[in-house]
Amino acid sequence: MSAKQSNWVPEIFYEETEDGITSHIPFISVPADEVMPKILFMFESRDTGEEEVGPDGEPLPIFDLDLHQYANMNTLRDNLPSGIYDTVRRALGLEPLAQATEKGQKITDTIREKVSTQS
Repeated sequence: MSAKQSNWVPEIFYEETEDGITSHIPFISVPADEVMPKILFMFESRDTGEEEVGPDGEPLPIFDLDLHQYANMNTLRDNLPSGIYDTVRRALGLEPLAQATEKGQKITDTIREKVSTQS
C-alpha cells in the first residue's frame, strides 16, 4: 500500500479469453495512486466432506481454511542479498536469477531473430 492510509483492497482477476495479454496468469489491476502489494494473504479452502446443521435445519458443508502468504519477488530481490534471494528462488523450484536471466535472454533473442526474418 502507499504511505498514506488506504482502504484499497487488491482484487485478483482472470482473463476469459485464450488470446489475452496475460497468458492465463491472474493479474491485479493497481490504481494509479497505489502500489502492488509486497505480500498477499490468501485462504486455501477445502471441503471436508462433512456437514453441520444450518440455522434453518439445512445441511451446510464444513470447510477447512488454511492461510497462505505470497511475497512479491521484486521486493525480495530488491531487499535480500543475492545469495539469499537465490536460495529463496531454489526453495520455490526456480533457478538462480542470473541463470534464469541468461536463459530468458536466449529465448528473447530467438524470438527477435524469428520476427526479423519474417519481416
